[in-house]
Amino acid sequence: MEWTGCVAPAKKGSAMSPSAQDGVHPGSPPISRNGLHVAIIMDGNGRWAHARGKSRTFGHRAGAQAVRRTVKAAARQGVSVLSLHAFSADNWGRPREEVDTLLALFEKYLRVEMRRCLGNGIRLRVIGRRDRLPGSLQLEVARAEARSAGGTRMLLRIAVDYSARDAILAAARERREAGAGREDFAEALARVIHGGEARDVDLLIRTGGERRLSDFLLWESAYAELYFTDRAWPDFDGDDLAAALAWFRGRERRFGGLLKTPPPFETVAGKPLP
Repeated sequence: MEWTGCVAPAKKGSAMSPSAQDGVHPGSPPISRNGLHVAIIMDGNGRWAHARGKSRTFGHRAGAQAVRRTVKAAARQGVSVLSLHAFSADNWGRPREEVDTLLALFEKYLRVEMRRCLGNGIRLRVIGRRDRLPGSLQLEVARAEARSAGGTRMLLRIAVDYSARDAILAAARERREAGAGREDFAEALARVIHGGEARDVDLLIRTGGERRLSDFLLWESAYAELYFTDRAWPDFDGDDLAAALAWFRGRERRFGGLLKTPPPFETVAGKPLP
């Protein structure tokens, strides 16, 4: 069966809505918590295109192909939640032509490729602001989320018009009177971004050679392992994801604690350090 991804768009307006209901389907079956939550900052489309003498639009279209490959590979490689950073709140500052192209791509992929996701048990969630989306796109988002709500193989989250700092502020406003603990706050954060289940990121990948988080899933990535690659997003494929997962599985995750078996003393020129 042919696999492909699903993506969705954005438009300008006011503050992130703290609605606990939009895009949330309480009756949806749970996604397995035994797999990993992998987040990817998909960077490098424009530079990849310029290196080939092409427009940034050409790079974004090539990046959409990488989304298809990565969604397919992630589900096959045991990822339970895949969060893709597609369009940040700050991306509104880009040239209008580029923004319009991105929005058109989001709408097309959400509408056309959703059919292919349904047969593979993929549940779609579009996270970020919704009040700035065009009306037709809001309907497409709601329709795609409702149609895929029964998926149990993998949760695919596409971040559109997303800002982690804005999301944290919105959740804080919702919970300021409740005296919530960390778990309650994490659930509130998932609600305000329409994110479904609250789950920390295990592995955060950034392509394109940059070494920063760019306001993506800051709360959820508190103990994520960070994997940076120079490979531009349009070239990213299943082998690249497998390499990142292999690196991740070789990490010793301590979450602020200590190793059960302390490593030997470091040495200088073969002699133990004092």
